[in-house]
Amino acid sequence: MIRKAREYSRKLWVRVAIMGFMAVFAVVLSTFLEHWIPEGIATTLSGDAADRLLSIIANAMLAVTTFSLSVMVSVYRASSTQWTPRVHRLIIEDRTTQNTLAVFIGAYVYALIAIILREMNVFVDKRAFVLFIVTVIVLAVIVLYLIRWVLHLQTFGSLIDTSRQVEDTTRRTFQERLANPCMGANALTGDIPEDAEIYRAKESGYLQHIYPEGLNEVGKNHGVDIYFMRNIGNFVFVNEPLLAIVRVGDAENDEHTEETLEDGLQKSIILGDVRTYDQDPRFGLIVMGEVGSKALSPGVNDPGTAIDVIHRIGRILAYYKDEVSTDRDEVLEHIYVEPLNPKDLIQDAYGAVARDAGATVEVQQALQATLSGLAQHPDEGLSNAALEAAKLHLRRALSVTDFEPDRERLLQSAQRDVAEAVQKQMTGITDDKGPSQMEKDG
Repeated sequence: MIRKAREYSRKLWVRVAIMGFMAVFAVVLSTFLEHWIPEGIATTLSGDAADRLLSIIANAMLAVTTFSLSVMVSVYRASSTQWTPRVHRLIIEDRTTQNTLAVFIGAYVYALIAIILREMNVFVDKRAFVLFIVTVIVLAVIVLYLIRWVLHLQTFGSLIDTSRQVEDTTRRTFQERLANPCMGANALTGDIPEDAEIYRAKESGYLQHIYPEGLNEVGKNHGVDIYFMRNIGNFVFVNEPLLAIVRVGDAENDEHTEETLEDGLQKSIILGDVRTYDQDPRFGLIVMGEVGSKALSPGVNDPGTAIDVIHRIGRILAYYKDEVSTDRDEVLEHIYVEPLNPKDLIQDAYGAVARDAGATVEVQQALQATLSGLAQHPDEGLSNAALEAAKLHLRRALSVTDFEPDRERLLQSAQRDVAEAVQKQMTGITDDKGPSQMEKDG
């Protein structure tokens, strides 16, 4: 339930609906409180004063909301074109933007309802004190969010702000996953039992969400263990193997049948047409890599952004820890999920940037420096993965860099053992295929 509530909280219409209900509640509360205000106080303000404020809110909020929506659309399109379309979905979920629009629309709804009730004489001129006070409070909230919105627009959709958003979201998802290794399930490190029954996907799509607690309850009630054959974020085709089910006992009662088992599996596993950041730290790393890769395209030609992305990714990967060896207080005993592979994480993060950087020396140097830092990580798996990636990317960079001083700079930026290993590899290749570029240069 908590996970589903978090998903809905990121939707704009949910926040707008909440603010609309709050506006209705404010009007209803005003009508109720009016009867408890002493007449001497209730008659100090006339209904005309409240009418003027309500008119201002109704007219201004319609214009401001329209303006805000046009800004949002412009930012969404620009970010999709300039950085990567995958960033678009993250910007849509920007909390400041959603909250501001919700307040504007909620205030507009409040003003309309209050004006209608005034015309129906629910609020008479002699007893509009509470309505006036509540309207002033609504105006104060509007001004507060308007100032916050203006300040937010100074950086909204900019490269730095967008990169920071992607980094924060990816880091949060990454830390949540590592704090609850394998999503709370057992680590699937060996082979799936041979007697397992295959559960196939009912539709094609990305594996977006898994509700592990509900899935574990399904396994417990039906006496089965559930092995995930595909990882979160993978694209699954219809009728492709998705789960492996192993019978380990009997169902708790006759109410739990094959039909309820399949129904429980379908409700606990969500497939969709796009990848999401929830539960999928690898997707965030891929998006950050795409931002760096796009910055290296000839149309943008911004190596500084690629370097910034490389460092941001390095900060995220520094949080890595082995999911298998992490101690946990509680494990969902009926579910098995494959742990994160550090080689996959580094490939997702740096594969595109390293390839597209080519002979851009400053980017390759930043990449080698970052991988050298990750090679000092206390986790042996991540350290070894960083070293292997450093060798691969250095070899690629040297193969496309002809200018000898640039080649020397690349070698100096890498770890000594990485540089020596790559030089030996490339020397062996050139010995087999003919003279190297250095020999050609004299």
